[in-house]
Amino acid sequence: MELLEAMKRRHSVRQYTDRPIPAEVLAELEAEAAACSREGSLHIQLVTDEPDAFQGILAHYGKFSGVRNYLALAGPKGPDLDEKLGYYGERLVLRAAQLGLDSCWVALTFRKGKCRCTVAPGEKLVCVAALGYGVTHGVPHRSRPMEDLCRVEGEMPDWFRAGMEAALLAPTATNQQKFLLTLEGNAVKAESTGGFYSKVDLGIVKYHFEAGAGKDHFTWK
Repeated sequence: MELLEAMKRRHSVRQYTDRPIPAEVLAELEAEAAACSREGSLHIQLVTDEPDAFQGILAHYGKFSGVRNYLALAGPKGPDLDEKLGYYGERLVLRAAQLGLDSCWVALTFRKGKCRCTVAPGEKLVCVAALGYGVTHGVPHRSRPMEDLCRVEGEMPDWFRAGMEAALLAPTATNQQKFLLTLEGNAVKAESTGGFYSKVDLGIVKYHFEAGAGKDHFTWK
């Protein structure tokens, strides 16, 4: 499955079956998580067969069921941690989609204290991403008009439009889509316009935009 196809296919899923994830799929995800951690200087971990983080009132409030596998998105504390975890976490979530798995980004409705991951001194667990085989594959989120989420003087280049189309597919907290991408010459400026976990959202959006636009067409400002 191509990356852009995975973006279109992947929707947030909160209810999972008890179908186990094959060992070869887990091995691919482990390798990709290790690669993302190296590249981003992060501490992302794949946690499997662990139901406790999604038990209790919070999970019930979030309407989660059957979650036994998730990515623990953690890393050294710093001003850019949330954005980097959004960027590399979405890379992993889309790789999972390419491998046939469903997923859901989760920031609040899980038991952080029960998350079976290692958080070293000076590190922070920001959020998780549930993984598995969904009862359904979810439904597409409603999107705001493209013109509300970008600024371009003159005619919009094809590559920028392709990047925006990919960015519109990006998952954001409570589907707020509170971001703005501005074209300035050959550079693109990405900004958050507020909201919960906005820096994580911005990292996710930037990964999508890059994949759609192509890195060779622009630089980030």
